[in-house]
Amino acid sequence: MTELLVSIFIKDKNDICNVNVRKKYGTLASIVGIICNIFLFILKFVLGVLSGSIAITADAFNNLSDAGSSVVTFLGFKLAARPADREHPQGHGRYEYLSGFIIAVLIMLIGFEFFRGAVEKIVNPTQVTASNFVITGLGVSILVKLWLNFFYKKLGKRINSEVMFASAADSMSDVLTTSVTLVGIVTMRIWNLPIDGYLGIFVALMVLYAGYKVARDTLSPLLGRAPDPMQVEKLRETVLSFDGILDVHDIIVHDYGPGRILASLHADVPANSNLVEVHDLIDKIERRILSELSIEAVIHMDPRDTENKEVEDLYRKVHEIVMTYDSEFGIHDFRIVEDVLVFDLTVPMENKRKNEEIIGELTEKIGRKTKIVIDRT
Repeated sequence: MTELLVSIFIKDKNDICNVNVRKKYGTLASIVGIICNIFLFILKFVLGVLSGSIAITADAFNNLSDAGSSVVTFLGFKLAARPADREHPQGHGRYEYLSGFIIAVLIMLIGFEFFRGAVEKIVNPTQVTASNFVITGLGVSILVKLWLNFFYKKLGKRINSEVMFASAADSMSDVLTTSVTLVGIVTMRIWNLPIDGYLGIFVALMVLYAGYKVARDTLSPLLGRAPDPMQVEKLRETVLSFDGILDVHDIIVHDYGPGRILASLHADVPANSNLVEVHDLIDKIERRILSELSIEAVIHMDPRDTENKEVEDLYRKVHEIVMTYDSEFGIHDFRIVEDVLVFDLTVPMENKRKNEEIIGELTEKIGRKTKIVIDRT
């Protein structure tokens, strides 16, 4: 069904780096979500009224919030597809993340409201009618939400969209909450237990947790999370695959929204290389990265003296000392300036040792005048 819908509504479905194609995927997902969730809201609201169950009614309004979230998702993709302008030279791709955060806020507001209602239902319990129609309706709701989960996941993987994954997670949360509600309704029918308020609290807590997860996953890229290690490694491998590149370091990735990723990095090249030839090589690498990884890269050239035997021998010695000291460290920009050994030391961000302590201990081990610049990565 998913592939059929994609084939019908998105003719250029494979051009996922195109912001207009992403907009089409977002529009399709939003429309499907709106239709399914409005249907489920009407169904569950009727079931809630007929049964007198606050758990079912809470679940109904959760689906209504999902329909509203689909509208927000549609607006997010539409705004994200806007071209770059003078005020936003990197485009508007982060609107997609912002729309995901708005979804999270809506989900949590619904959760808080029904938590309050469920507590009132515990204090003042009322009779719940668990008819066959109510039970069947909840079963249909579970099946629809299961399909929506698979639908969002498939589209999310195809275009690497945090909003799609957030919607998939929300759908799966709905499957779990409705399943528990169904089990509770059947239990009340068999044993006539007044547990509807407790079921309502469970549903509300599940909704709140789903909102928290969506907020966490969509705020993270807005705050500047670390890039995907696989993406960084692929970037590194692509640069090192070219003859004339000795090493790669200081890789920084900037995420301005899906389809708009910028990167800067330093590439070591032999110091005796022809400057014009190296410039052409760097341009060629940047074009390869853009075409294969959809990343707009800027590469800084670092000359490295590979013909000076003293420098090369010293480099190997210092590298061995550093690896023995901590195998997660790395060195680059290695050179001798007026008899002073100068190099940059890469240190993992999570390493708790102070920079001054690391510099002092390594300088003592190297045994000569040294200037070390630490890069936390």
